[in-house]
Amino acid sequence: QVQLVESGGGLVQAGGSLTISCAATGRTFNNAAVGWFRQAPGKDREFIAAIRFSGGATSYADSVKGRFSISRDRAKNMVYLQMNSLKPEDTAVYYCAANRGLATVAAYYDYWGQGTQVTVSS
Repeated sequence: QVQLVESGGGLVQAGGSLTISCAATGRTFNNAAVGWFRQAPGKDREFIAAIRFSGGATSYADSVKGRFSISRDRAKNMVYLQMNSLKPEDTAVYYCAANRGLATVAAYYDYWGQGTQVTVSS
């Protein structure tokens, strides 16, 4: 079993930056990948970025390429999402999720955190 806990969400002005974190505890595996998703009210959960713990391969949604950066600290079992040039449309609850492989589809992820709210004011 894997437990995921997000932190670092908050209120930020448009154009600002914010880094959110995902702490993973419990069972881990070498080929695990962690993804970030977000869900705004009335919208479907949207893939943002994912990273493989071993090797560090990454994947990004087109909507955040060049603005968001995903990274991991293997020693601490932490994954970070640095968000720059934030826009009001980035407002959502951000979730991290764990999976055995790098994937962009939410249904492929087995474990989820409780989410952290990110609000970008205009």
